[in-house]
Amino acid sequence: MNEEGQMSRDELLKNYDRESTYRTNLGKWAIFVSILGIALTVFHLFTADDPYRSVIQGAVHLAGGMSLIFLLYPFKQSMTTKKGVAWYDIILSLLSLFTNFYIVINYDKLFQDSVVAGFETIDKVVATLFLILLLEGTRRAVGLPIIVIALIAIGYGLWGSGIPHFGHAGFEFDRLMTELVYSSEAIFGTPIQISSTYIYLFLFFGVMLVQTNIGQFFNDLAFGATGRFTGGTAKAAVFASGMQGMVTGSSVANTVSSGSFTIPMMKRAGFKPEFAAATEASASTGGQIMPPIMGAAAFIMIETINVPYSEIILVAVIPAVLYFTGVFIGTHFEARKLKIYGLPKSELPSAALLLKQIDLLLPLVAILFMLYSGYTPTKAALWGIFAAFAISFVRRNTRLSIKSMLYTLEQGARIALPVIAACATAGIIVGVVVFTGLGGKIANGIIDIAGGNFFLVMFFTMIACIILGMGLPTTANYVVTASLAAPALIAFEVPEIAAHFFVFYFGIVADITPPVCLAAYAGAGIARANPMKAGVTSVKLAIAAFVIPYVFVTNPVLVLQEATVATLVPALVTAFIGMLGISAGMINYFVIENSWFERTMLIGGGVMLLIPNLFIAAPGLVLIISVYILQRVRQNKKNHTHTASV
Repeated sequence: MNEEGQMSRDELLKNYDRESTYRTNLGKWAIFVSILGIALTVFHLFTADDPYRSVIQGAVHLAGGMSLIFLLYPFKQSMTTKKGVAWYDIILSLLSLFTNFYIVINYDKLFQDSVVAGFETIDKVVATLFLILLLEGTRRAVGLPIIVIALIAIGYGLWGSGIPHFGHAGFEFDRLMTELVYSSEAIFGTPIQISSTYIYLFLFFGVMLVQTNIGQFFNDLAFGATGRFTGGTAKAAVFASGMQGMVTGSSVANTVSSGSFTIPMMKRAGFKPEFAAATEASASTGGQIMPPIMGAAAFIMIETINVPYSEIILVAVIPAVLYFTGVFIGTHFEARKLKIYGLPKSELPSAALLLKQIDLLLPLVAILFMLYSGYTPTKAALWGIFAAFAISFVRRNTRLSIKSMLYTLEQGARIALPVIAACATAGIIVGVVVFTGLGGKIANGIIDIAGGNFFLVMFFTMIACIILGMGLPTTANYVVTASLAAPALIAFEVPEIAAHFFVFYFGIVADITPPVCLAAYAGAGIARANPMKAGVTSVKLAIAAFVIPYVFVTNPVLVLQEATVATLVPALVTAFIGMLGISAGMINYFVIENSWFERTMLIGGGVMLLIPNLFIAAPGLVLIISVYILQRVRQNKKNHTHTASV
């Protein structure tokens, strides 16, 4: 980082990103961790085209992941700098291998024969041990909140039979343990199945881009495209972080990695520290909704609602563009207000240089081509990885040595560990929901509390997603809310894909929503800014993410449901103008600084334009145009008065 006194990148990650609190000095165990990490990545690469049966693939996936977690993540965060690995963590690591490979070896007995013959005592003991190890590993790698929710789910499964309105038949302890572990609807259900195929490979693809320096080209491309415009440093940060965020899958990690470069640049250009932190946090968070690679949760969505990933990408385009348009507009108005202009040409990468490196986009092109040619996401990721590896040999600064290749394989495993743990533990929650029928009861409960009012149902669903998102990783948050909250929206005949995108969006924006806005806190750490002010500013910049889900639920044409040119074009035009008005109101600047009345008109008019009703949208347009005219007149009078006085 460029400014004295700023926290180091590693310190920031350990403070704000639980996933980064791993041991820094493994001692003699470093070699074993490297071998295990490399082996896990190689396993996924070799089985990508022809995976094992889902449970076996998932068990090997979990065996490597859980074993590495106990070696890398200590019992307490304060022990991360202690040399070596504690003896009890080695035992826990070996037990993790044992419990998972017990499932692999005894697959037929546990998942087929036991339906008739029942489970033996050893099976029940292994299932209970497996569950304890999973919960402790997840606590270390992901954090306590998801464990609390999982334990509440287990408690509900054991003792929830007497709860009024939400009760169920009840489970004995042994039966619940075996159902959760030896079933393809719980821990080894959809989340871990997707984690062991699509997610792992796409996370490794992101690692490849970083290790080969191809990711740096995204930064150069961003600054070359936007750096010369008003507020160029902020706009380039939005562009670059959006591109990098879609492959890292972590709002906090991307805020820190990109922000260590972009935030000091924004501050030097004249942006306030809180605004610089908020810009980076908003863009990094938005990366998880940016096609073609949208973070781990998007891959689970394709299985949950049974649509091809190519369709998910298409559906996500318009909401993502609206989101980043809102952030871009916000940075533009802030720059205009502060009179911050673009970077000089000498500080920007030349068009000729960017053109010479345009082949570095081929890995992304390969993924898109494979997806739209009808291949699976697994195959697309594999080809993207291969393309990145091949392209890296063209230039010296992107070329990988043998040592770098091995390090990249190991990092592929390390970065996946929190996702593996979160997906498996989320499976506990989903399993209880499925076994007890809780999902339908929660959906009916939300509708009853809202009194059948559709807007209140959306509002309560949003609050639930944001609260869960404050404690759960995006992947686990989506898994839980898709099971519990999305059915309430679907009950109002909302298209399934729109309902799932609704909960997906609000789970993501929890990272920038006060009071627990971890991405904004991380950005504030770099900028030396007030964390809460950075969080509030992030909400102002990313206001689109809080508005757009309501729009595409009430007007599904924006997620391409029953869309035609005649319905899509007007919806897009009004949505963009609406975002312009809302952003101008939030930043408090349009042509000139707003009065309180003009600010109210802009926000009100913007919201009205987002409502899919001509009789409401038209007056909203009139309000925004009126403010524009009023401010132009006021500006001209001010200029005329200034000229006359001179």
